[in-house]
Amino acid sequence: MRDTRESRLLLVLLIAVAFALITVDIRGGENSPVDGARQAAATVFGPVENGMAAAVDPVGNAIGAVRDSGERHNKIADLQRENETLKQKLGSDARNRSRLNQLDAMLKTAGEGQYGIKAAQVIGIGAAQGFSWTVTIDAGSHDGIKRDMTVLNGEGLVGRVTTVGPSTATVLLANDPDFTVGTRMENSDELGFATGRGDRPLSVQLLNGKAKVKAGDRLVTFGSQADKPFVPGVPVGEVVKVDPSGGDLTRTIYVRPYVGFTKLDIVGVVVQAPRTDPRDQVLPAKPKPTPTPTVTVTVTPPPPGNGVGPNQADPNVPIPNGDPNPNQNQNQNAVPDPNADPQRKPNAVPGGDPNANNAAADGDQ
Repeated sequence: MRDTRESRLLLVLLIAVAFALITVDIRGGENSPVDGARQAAATVFGPVENGMAAAVDPVGNAIGAVRDSGERHNKIADLQRENETLKQKLGSDARNRSRLNQLDAMLKTAGEGQYGIKAAQVIGIGAAQGFSWTVTIDAGSHDGIKRDMTVLNGEGLVGRVTTVGPSTATVLLANDPDFTVGTRMENSDELGFATGRGDRPLSVQLLNGKAKVKAGDRLVTFGSQADKPFVPGVPVGEVVKVDPSGGDLTRTIYVRPYVGFTKLDIVGVVVQAPRTDPRDQVLPAKPKPTPTPTVTVTVTPPPPGNGVGPNQADPNVPIPNGDPNPNQNQNQNAVPDPNADPQRKPNAVPGGDPNANNAAADGDQ
């Protein structure tokens, strides 16, 4: 088409109509007048999305590569293709193991909450009806999926079904700004309403402005009337920040969701609600604190003698239960020297006056 005045006018008219439809759709909410058009679009484009998902499946590519390699006669080309096939197979095995782990975790969550679920795979990100946080799954009305059904995975709440086609459905994610779900605090049972904020933590308005909340507290879905759009007991997230209470009727807290909305793959649509509220049974077990190692120090008593010297006692320190005059007893028990002077008294000072003993003796006489 040439750039003419008529073509420009037509382009402006189409843009105006598009914005008008978006405005009507947002204001209409769940009763939007263009909901029928969305369902028709899902019916038309759903099989195309399934076909595209199958076309880029690494398992299918690997099978096709094996078939092609058998038809080629060039040995080098065959070896190169076999090498690529092996690489794709290894990548496919890793992906299959990841999907298996996700499926096991989701089945465990469904079993603990007694939810009847229909497993599905995410095949598209972002729907054509707006700029909201949505994904497309490969399950639709033919699989029993209906609008306003809870969607979860092995980690917790994913979102709710908004549009259903024969073989696909659109899920509004819990972090979308238009998403709101009733919540209940673990243990304290404080009620509130969680609202998505994109890639930031959820904002939760607690109905009790004086509720005692701290970082690390956990929340689950409160449940809706007739279990639509939300069933009770699905894990929502963990508190990361609490606004100070200013005496208001409500209190705002911020919750980090359990689900990673940017890496969704296997999800489950709750097609049958539990008979009874599972309360907090679906929440994961809290990690046990790591024990702190303790060190025991044993003090060894000092050896006898109080450290003065080997086999020596401090004369200023009394010996418990000992002789108060150990030196005197030692002198009394000494063996006399046969070569000693009989006129010399035992207490004579060596190296002194040799007549000292005689003088003392004369004095005694």
